Amino acid sequence: MKNNSDKYQADKSASASNDLGIGEIVAALRDLRLSSLEHRKRRDKPPKLPSRKSLQAIVEGLGAALFPNRLGLPDLKDESLDYFVGHTLDVVLRDLVTQVILELNFAADTLNELETNIKKPEKLTSKTPIEIVREFAKKLPSIRLLLDTDIKAAFEGDPAARSIDEVLVCYPGILAIMHYRLANVLHQLGLPLIARMISEIAHSETGIDIHPGAQIDESFFIDHGTGVVIGETTIIGKHVRIYQAVTLGAKRFPTDEDGNLLKGHARHPIVENDVVIYAGATVLGRITIGQGSSIGGNVWLTRSVPANSNITQAQMLASPLTAPATSNKSNSINTQETSQTH
Repeated sequence: MKNNSDKYQADKSASASNDLGIGEIVAALRDLRLSSLEHRKRRDKPPKLPSRKSLQAIVEGLGAALFPNRLGLPDLKDESLDYFVGHTLDVVLRDLVTQVILELNFAADTLNELETNIKKPEKLTSKTPIEIVREFAKKLPSIRLLLDTDIKAAFEGDPAARSIDEVLVCYPGILAIMHYRLANVLHQLGLPLIARMISEIAHSETGIDIHPGAQIDESFFIDHGTGVVIGETTIIGKHVRIYQAVTLGAKRFPTDEDGNLLKGHARHPIVENDVVIYAGATVLGRITIGQGSSIGGNVWLTRSVPANSNITQAQMLASPLTAPATSNKSNSINTQETSQTH
C-alpha cells in the first residue's frame, strides 16, 4: 500500500510540474469569444458559416463528376461511369444544399445587422437553396465545355505538355481555373461567400488568386501560375495566356463621403482576345489591353494600350503611352513606369 501511495504522490507531483495551464487558456479564450459576440450583438446567436472542409470535398466530387476517367475512382469501368457520376452528383449536390442554407442564413443575419448602419443594404436572393443548387447543376455541362477549352489552350500553349491528360491532372493553372469556373457560377447565383471560399481553396493549393466575380471567357491558360492575382471586376476575353506573378489589379480604392471603401465598382483591367501577359507584369486600374497585344515581363502598366501593341520593359522610355493609336498594326511601346499604388 505504501508503494502505491508513494507512486500516486509522485505521479501527482509530476502532473503538477507538467501542468500546461490549459484550463486557464480555455477560460480566457471563452471570455474573448463571448466579448466579440457581445460586441457584434450576437451572443445568443453565434454565426454559422459554410464549412471549408465540406466545400473542398464538394469541389473534389464535382471535379470527379466532370472528369470521371481522370479525377474519379482509379478502378472505374466504362459501364459504371454514368452510375458513378450520378451517385457522386447526388452526394455532393445534397451536401452543397446544406452549405447554401448556411450561407443564406448567415447573409440574412448580416443583412439585419447592416440595415442599421447603411442606407441601401444588399438584397438577398429570393430563391430557395434547392432551386439555387438545381440551377447550378444545370450549368455543369457548360462548365465542362469551358474547361475543355482551357485544357486545350494549355496543351497547345506549352511545348512541355505531352498530353491533354497530363495538363488536367498536373497543371496548377487548370486546378485554379476549375475552381474559378465552379465558383463563378455560384457567385452569379447569389452565393458570394461559398464562391470566395472555393476560390481561396485553390489559392491555398496553387498560389493562384482568382476572384469568383471576375469574367473570364474560353481558352484561358495560366502557365506556371504561382503569384497570379485576378481581381473581382476583371474582364478577360478569349484565348488569353498569362504567366506566373501577373497581377490584374486595382490602381486605387475610392471612398465615400464617410471614408468607407466603395465596393463593387469596376476597378480592374479589361483584357481583350488573344492577349499574352508575361511573368511579373502588373496591370492596374480600369484600363483596356487591346486585342492581340503582348505585355512583357515585369511591365508596370496603368494606361490602356491599343490592339496589337507590344509592351516591353526597357531602360529608357521610347514612346509615351498616351500617344494615340494610328492604326491596328503592331504598336511597339517600351515602358518603365515608377508610380506606386495598392
